[in-house]
Amino acid sequence: MQFHPQPQPGQARPWAFPAPERGQLPNGLTVLRCHRPGQQVVAVEVSLAAPLEAEPQGLEGVATIMARALSEGTDQHSAEEFAAELERCGATLDAYADHPGVRVSLEVPASRLTKALGLLADALRAPAFPEGEVERLVRNRLDEIPHELANPARRAAMTLSKELFPADSRMSRPRQGTEESVARVDAAAVRAFYAAHVRPATATAVVVGDLTGVDLDQALADTLGVWSGDTAAPRPVPTVTADDTGRVVIVDRPGAVQTQLLIGRVGADRHDQVWPAQTLGTYCLGGTLTSRLDRVLREEKGYTYGVRAFAQVLRSTPEGTGLSLLAISGSVATEVTGPALEDAWKVLRTLAADGLTDDERDVAVQNLVGIAPLKYETAASVAGTLADQVEQHLPDDFQAHLYRRLAETGTVEATAAAVAAFPTDRLVTVLVGDASVIAEPVKALGIGDVRVVGG
Repeated sequence: MQFHPQPQPGQARPWAFPAPERGQLPNGLTVLRCHRPGQQVVAVEVSLAAPLEAEPQGLEGVATIMARALSEGTDQHSAEEFAAELERCGATLDAYADHPGVRVSLEVPASRLTKALGLLADALRAPAFPEGEVERLVRNRLDEIPHELANPARRAAMTLSKELFPADSRMSRPRQGTEESVARVDAAAVRAFYAAHVRPATATAVVVGDLTGVDLDQALADTLGVWSGDTAAPRPVPTVTADDTGRVVIVDRPGAVQTQLLIGRVGADRHDQVWPAQTLGTYCLGGTLTSRLDRVLREEKGYTYGVRAFAQVLRSTPEGTGLSLLAISGSVATEVTGPALEDAWKVLRTLAADGLTDDERDVAVQNLVGIAPLKYETAASVAGTLADQVEQHLPDDFQAHLYRRLAETGTVEATAAAVAAFPTDRLVTVLVGDASVIAEPVKALGIGDVRVVGG
């Protein structure tokens, strides 16, 4: 048998996160464009300054219904006609609401970009919000809620938010609303929320892809450029406090064979100088299969299929006073819930006592920085990150500088950031599982007061 020569690695090519070109249309719409040769599927992300905290009290979920209803008919097309026109373009249009605002995403072949931009502009400029379609979307959302409550991971996330934030904070309540609040949403409420918060002067469009042969200036002028609306003063951002006193909340699920773990607290947003070191340290703690938590809980003890540590930005402000969720998440067999938590705390204490190793730091840098060119191969991934930066009030070159700062972060700095992110006495632990089995072993650990709530 004749074997072919083993392929040898080539010389690494220089890479940097794409730099966008920033501009503004006469109607006030901010535009970021990024030419990516070879990316024949163009991605467009539109960020609307319609945050969840702007929802009227008692109507939580109206932003989600509005986002979903943007593609359910306009002044030019019925819902069915709009869907058919998108299909003719080979385009997809999605929208969702989150704490920073509403995001509308379009993907379309470059050859049909102008036509698809026209449909996107119609959806933003003159959505019809037909009563029948809004009622259908409300019913669909109400059907989703019981399934989310039955999902251990989703239930853990809802419970952690409720525990961390005060009851009068929008962050303490489900992002897409409760059964009671969603049931109150109607077409009039959706139209009122749209009229109050959706306008070009407070929106940003990100366009990424191969723009060769595309007169993007003219295409934008003919489509998103005809969207009109008045200006609006920036919304005041209310101060949000959080209570990360160490404690345990068990959401009782009698008979559950697994326990869902979610351990968290809040930290600074991406404006903080500690963010690169925290990103690196958190990755070493639980970013991949070879990280410390997985190495102990999965490989050595066999308690779980995987445990992850992560940081998720919840809200940012131009002044840098935002916050993020720092969390450890996974699931374990019910009977080993106590031992698994005990070992997780041992990992955190060992990290504080002994620190990370240089090898752990080097692997994390390689995984985070070295994989970046693959992570951003598609136009959609680049557009999504640029839109995130817009929503988080970050400079356009933030991601490019982040990779440089990650590579420059040393082991000691990464250790200090990880230890500060996950102090063993300031973590709120949510367990979704069988309280009759797990409550006593968890109490014996002494990691905080233990409270059981209904599942």
